[in-house]
Amino acid sequence: MSTIIAPKVPFKIQPEDEYPSSDGQPMAETEVHILALLHLLSALRFYFRHRQDVYVIGDMFLYYRQGNPHARKAPDIMVIKGIDATVRRRSYKLWEEGVPPSIVIELTSGQTKKEDIVTKPALYASLGIKEYFLFDPMYEYLDEQLIGYRMDAEGEYVIIEPDADGDLHSVELGLIFSIEDSLLRVVDPETGEYIPALDEAADRAAEAMQRAQDEAQRAEQESQRAEQESQRAEQESQRAQEAEAEAARLRELLKKLGHNDAFE
Repeated sequence: MSTIIAPKVPFKIQPEDEYPSSDGQPMAETEVHILALLHLLSALRFYFRHRQDVYVIGDMFLYYRQGNPHARKAPDIMVIKGIDATVRRRSYKLWEEGVPPSIVIELTSGQTKKEDIVTKPALYASLGIKEYFLFDPMYEYLDEQLIGYRMDAEGEYVIIEPDADGDLHSVELGLIFSIEDSLLRVVDPETGEYIPALDEAADRAAEAMQRAQDEAQRAEQESQRAEQESQRAEQESQRAQEAEAEAARLRELLKKLGHNDAFE
């Protein structure tokens, strides 16, 4: 009996295998970094939630050279303007999208400090990323807890100078970045208020709903009290009318009995 041996077929690497969406490494070093990252990402996503042309993503591979899957970075946060934000992506391939991130934000740690400061500025500038921010949640690795770069007319990064409050302005996003302890808060320049993260927005909505319910309950109680006062006033008026009618009846009765002098 002969055995049929199937011919060997070369394994074809699929696109997602060639350009993996994860390296299996944790997204951040410490709980402080994770919370800072999630809070910042959530606030930016909340702010741009109605913009389908602004894509906000965190810890996604940015592939910048076709044919070289090792030419990649995984920025902590990217904001890309001018693409379809409703598309779900496994990674961001620059040659497919045709649009570089508008800004990149890195949360610096002990492992990433050198690369964040030395390597990435030149790379991100070469890719056409207009703004690059570094934030040190624990303020252990950078000379300043928040550092920002903006591309000038020559395509080179220049330092973004802080305002009087120590905050940095993002021209690309039209927003302000402000430090609050280990968090990088996003400020709406029109209101001067922090843009809430999703959990904060949910808490605010719940508080607003509770306030509305309390106001409605107070209004109902006031309405009930007003109704009761109206009823009491009506009852008093009715009793007064009845008393007046009784007095008139008695006067008529006395007149008939010949006691007119009592009413003079």
